[in-house]
Parts: sequence; C-alpha cells; structure tokens
Amino acid sequence: MQRYTTRDIWEMEDRQSPRMGCSVVLGVDGGASNTVCVCIPAAMPFADPLPVLARAVAGCSNQNSVGEDKARETLERVMAQALHKARRRRSNVCAVCLAVAGVNHPIDQHRMLDWLREIFPSHVKLFVENDAVAALASGTMGKLHGCVLIAGTGTIAYGFTSDGREARAAGAGPVLGDWGSGYGISAQALTAVVRAYDGRGPETVLTNNILDFLGLASPDELIGWTYEDQSWARIADILPVVVESAEAGDEVANKILHNSVGELASSVKAVVQRLALSGEDGKDLFPLVMVGKVLEANQRWDIGKEVISCVTKTYPGAYPIHPEVEPAVGAALLAWNAIASELDGDLRAAA
Repeated sequence: MQRYTTRDIWEMEDRQSPRMGCSVVLGVDGGASNTVCVCIPAAMPFADPLPVLARAVAGCSNQNSVGEDKARETLERVMAQALHKARRRRSNVCAVCLAVAGVNHPIDQHRMLDWLREIFPSHVKLFVENDAVAALASGTMGKLHGCVLIAGTGTIAYGFTSDGREARAAGAGPVLGDWGSGYGISAQALTAVVRAYDGRGPETVLTNNILDFLGLASPDELIGWTYEDQSWARIADILPVVVESAEAGDEVANKILHNSVGELASSVKAVVQRLALSGEDGKDLFPLVMVGKVLEANQRWDIGKEVISCVTKTYPGAYPIHPEVEPAVGAALLAWNAIASELDGDLRAAA
C-alpha cells in the first residue's frame, strides 16, 4: 500500500479562501472505533453550549490496532477536514490537543509531538494526551480533577488530583485483559457460544441471537467470521446482542455482564485508591466521569448504573457525570485552557 503524504491531505488548503485573522483551536479524540476532530474559536466566551465551528469524523486512530502509518493518516485527514469545513488554514491554528488511545508512555507522546511539528507552523502550541484525559475534561469542562471511566470498544480508568498527580488502570488492550470493554464482553459471548456448541459450557440463547445478528447458519462459521477480520470494533459491535440476551434472562449473558461490572468498578477503585481521591475517610467528593457506549443508560440492564452502585459502596463521595459534550470538545478545552493566559490582549478581551 502506498504511504500517504502530507501534500495529498492538505491539497484542499490551497484551494480555499480562509477567514484570515480568526484563530482557532483543534481538539481531537482518537479511539479504537472512530476519530473526531472539532474546531473552536480561540477567542470565545465560555458559554453553554460551547461554539463549535466545525466537526469531522474518521475511523480508528489507535496505532496499536491499525499501525502507526494508518493511525497518523487518519488523524491528519480528520484535522484537515475540520479546518476545511471551518474555512481555516493551519496558519489560523494557535493550539492543537491530540487525545488518542494507544498513547500510553512519554515515548509515545514525544513521537506524536515530533510528527505534529512537521505538520503545523512553529507558533502552534501542541499537546498530546491519552484519550482518557480528554474524556475526563469533557465532563469537568477542561478541569483535570477526578476519575474518568471509558468503556467503549476498549476500556480505561484515569484519574488526576488537583496538584497534578495522575494514575490509570486497565487500558492495556484486549490481549492483556480489558474485559469490561465492548470488545471484552463480546469476546466472552463468542467464547460462550463455542463452548456451548462443543459441550464444554452451558446452553445459552447467545448462540441463536449472535448467529442471527451475524447472518451465520452454525457456530462452526463463527471461527471463520472471527479470524477473517480481527479488528476490535467489529467484535465489540456484538455488545447489544449480549445485553438483549441478558435482559431476556439468559444466565450466561447475565454472568458475563456482572463480571464486566466488577472489572470496570475495580479499575475505578484502583485509581481512586492510588490517588486518594476520596480523602482519608473515604468520603470526600470527586467527579466520576462516565464515557462510552458500554455505560450508556439505554437498556434495562444498565451497566453504567451497576458500576456506579458498586463504586459508591466503597467510595460514597464519587458523583457520576455523564458529559454533555463529546471528548473531542474536552480535548479542545484542554488546549484552550493551556493557552488562555498567552493569548493576545485582543483575544483575551473578546473571550
């Protein structure tokens, strides 16, 4: 496959008339399922709702899932599309915050920062974080304090103290056991179907429900379906079938979901304990930001509600927040907050 080039991606920039003098901030949330970039004005009132000039969406940008080149191509294209929609050029950008799954070490951050410096002019302030940091900021409007639990295709718990200490739990990917994630739940369901089929496990309605969902005739066909494309998001798409089966009373599906609640809650508890977010008596208030399709309260079997119940039994000061803005906006707010004190006097006066 021919490697992408920056010239190809930014070719559209040369064909448009930008709105000069209008500085903007880019926030990017990159995960295992999709990547979102939003463009907000640098000089903006801190209002509700926040002004979003443009939004662009692309596929997976987790380098651990699709490789470094593909991930970078996706990230660059989604930023170019957002700026094109907002009728801005890279010269209009004053800050970028890239919050991406798979950025797990300072080495990852430095490599990503070096790459961004090749794309944007030297005046642009650049920030690279794990996607969990942007998710936390989306619930706290840019303030890094508390704990966030992401449970989508993958899962991670991440926390910050008010003095800047941070900790994380889980988020190591499916091979290393993110069992509370959409992928983890779905993979356990597929395994349960195979075990039931060959006599190693109990019968389960997951068999017929999953086969119907995938359009397959027999559990034998699951093997070929699973290994022809092992992308995490594709497996995670089975999650609604597992929830529906549990709601119908299937014991196997219910056991999978109960185990997943325990996994997710233990990740939060580990972060809270390491950072002492709940104080000495365990009752101090702290935000618990809940993000991801696994935690959405749209079924009777409410995984997010069960996780909150489990966490608050140990840490009653945890108060759940379901963000009203998406993580990409959280990323933009992180960048905006970081540069607010450095903006020109005119921009500060307009904000």
